[in-house]
Amino acid sequence: MEARKTETLSRPASLLARSEDFLVCLAIALIIILPLGESLFRKAFDLGIPGSIMFVQHLVLYVAMLGSAVAARQSKLLTLSSLTRYLKGVWRATAQIYANAFATMVTIFLLIGSLHFILAKRASEDLLIGALPLWPVLLVLPVGFTLVAYRLWLAASSTWGGRTLAAALVLLLLGVGVQNVVPPETLAIPALFALLLAIVLGAPIFTAIGGAALILFWSSGQPIAMIAINQYRLTVEPTLPMIPLFTLVGYLLAEGNASRRLVTLFDALFGAVRGGPAIAAAVVCALFTAFTGASGVTILALGGLLMPVLLEARYSESRALGFITGAGSLGLLFPPSLPVILYAVMATQVGTEISVRQMFLGGLLPGLLLLAMVVGWGIISDERGATKAARLVRPEDGTARTPAIPLRSAFWAAKWELLVPVVALIALFSGLATQVEAAAITVLYTLVIQVVVHRDLGIFREVPKVMVECSLLVGGVLLILGVAMGFSDYLLTANVPELMVEWARQFIHSQWAMILCLNLLLLVVGCIMDIYSAIVVVAPLIIPIGVEFGMDPIHLGIIFLTNLELGFLTPPVGINLFLSSYRFNKPMPEVIRSVLPLIAILLVGVLLVSYVPWLSTFLPELLGDSM
Repeated sequence: MEARKTETLSRPASLLARSEDFLVCLAIALIIILPLGESLFRKAFDLGIPGSIMFVQHLVLYVAMLGSAVAARQSKLLTLSSLTRYLKGVWRATAQIYANAFATMVTIFLLIGSLHFILAKRASEDLLIGALPLWPVLLVLPVGFTLVAYRLWLAASSTWGGRTLAAALVLLLLGVGVQNVVPPETLAIPALFALLLAIVLGAPIFTAIGGAALILFWSSGQPIAMIAINQYRLTVEPTLPMIPLFTLVGYLLAEGNASRRLVTLFDALFGAVRGGPAIAAAVVCALFTAFTGASGVTILALGGLLMPVLLEARYSESRALGFITGAGSLGLLFPPSLPVILYAVMATQVGTEISVRQMFLGGLLPGLLLLAMVVGWGIISDERGATKAARLVRPEDGTARTPAIPLRSAFWAAKWELLVPVVALIALFSGLATQVEAAAITVLYTLVIQVVVHRDLGIFREVPKVMVECSLLVGGVLLILGVAMGFSDYLLTANVPELMVEWARQFIHSQWAMILCLNLLLLVVGCIMDIYSAIVVVAPLIIPIGVEFGMDPIHLGIIFLTNLELGFLTPPVGINLFLSSYRFNKPMPEVIRSVLPLIAILLVGVLLVSYVPWLSTFLPELLGDSM
């Protein structure tokens, strides 16, 4: 009877999971197909697909909400703290119940806010396209929040007793939130402390930012629906579909054998020179990071391939570990990196017109500078002296090693992957397609080479799994960005940017001093906040200050992004540190010690980018008008 009961309970959950996976794959497929169809019809018949742009923008909302539900289902929502790993027994169970209960409560309030937003849209009779009303399309917001809240509650404990306790705590917190006995402004500070405790104990990042936004809106008497409004406003931004599309390109390359072909090629190309293995590792990491948006996929996908290459070249284990961890964020400034796209979107929303193309041009020289500096460290660290021409590359599974193949054969095997960035750059900068269409074209090309040419992935088996994995990352990130937009909106309504500009005007008297203060601020931000939420929350605050001091907006953006690139390596929440510790099964202190030289090198690079503006402005001024 008990086995039958468990089976009965698991079937609805399994059906729900399959339905989510199918819907998110369908949404991603349509985000690919509609821009391709739009481009084709426009070229062939001088007309587009009616409403395709609006549909694609709203499909991103579906990927965001369903992807976040998938991330919650797999317990992969991003967190800021790993303290619970070090707790034992009842302390760990208590921390887990409290953190997840608080996160569940925050998600339920986000659910309530989204329902208020939908009711307002229904009352206003807004239309999506033609006679199609908008409000039914927005129902994915409360559905997604409901699934996330349910799974956070389930994750509070592995026992029903613990879950019952978590449910009671959720109800208590909800009761405090909706009661009117104590004025909300009186409870704001205690609520923020309770939120901070939940974050320290492992509550997801979106809880930290969304919870802060909810508390601030609630205590100031403003409707909590503002968060849902801002999440909707962000996810239907015209250029935002580039994020899931280019992320999918990175995942397709990572899940096939593209990484092995590229590592083999660059190892054959550079392996016989001093520091050759480090050069190969840095270049391949930069290529993958450009397509995955410095999401950590680079370390997870390439770590098992690159570590044996460096160890075989007689790099010490510590230096190899630090090099791979540090190189995992290289390529952040190269097309089609997602943070660059997001920064351009945010700058435009606060009144500074910057195109994505200008930002990519501005980031090219600084990105090459940082890559060259890391490569230089790899060459200096090569203790072999004269290197062996016959390199060995170990398979990831640790089985027998195989000799590296000749350069010509390696190049021929990887020729199609080498064209992926070429296709992306031509599509992005040629002007023949919109930016979203360029991303869709790159996805189509990558699919063809992985499914048809190399047959690494099956179109009906592996590709849907890759799409689900992609949605997990995209959903988790866009959930953070959505609530961060709400938090940023509160800061704007509270005139925080104006206050910061006034403070800067009073205490900072030169652009050079302002840049130094900006670097110090962003290094702190990089230590405590992930790059995506930092762009959404902090960029609207610092852009007006840069304008006040006459800084070029592209230069300001590159300073911002290079500091946050360094943030991937800075304790306590540098994501590359966590991923490297997980990937190589090394304790966090050991990872931090190994990466200190790379942190110092990148810090010097950040200062050069900050105080030599032409690195960021030369190419946009030279080529901007011609593209």
